[in-house]
Amino acid sequence: MDLTLPPTVTPRAFARLHEIGAADSGKALRIAVEGGGCSGFQYDISLDDPAEGDLVLEGTGADAAERVVIDEVSLPFLANATIDFTEELIGARFVIENPNATSSCGCGTSFSM
Repeated sequence: MDLTLPPTVTPRAFARLHEIGAADSGKALRIAVEGGGCSGFQYDISLDDPAEGDLVLEGTGADAAERVVIDEVSLPFLANATIDFTEELIGARFVIENPNATSSCGCGTSFSM
């Protein structure tokens, strides 16, 4: 795994956090990697309180209060990844483009390395 760059968050993802009022409730978007899923690892994406030791990625401009947090254990799995928000016919969701994943399943939340 290349640990040279932390994950990035797109302006569209920060804008969606702003739309749902995450910062207004004191919450941040937490991205975690856990064992499991059909490919070996899975993403856990939730609104949560930041914790000590988390990497905190902050928005800019109108979205400056919005935050995405990643715990120390998950961080190596997400190096150089991009966190985005997408709206498709099947629904709207936060997505992770992870260059460290060697394969993923159709659900988009499970991957292997």
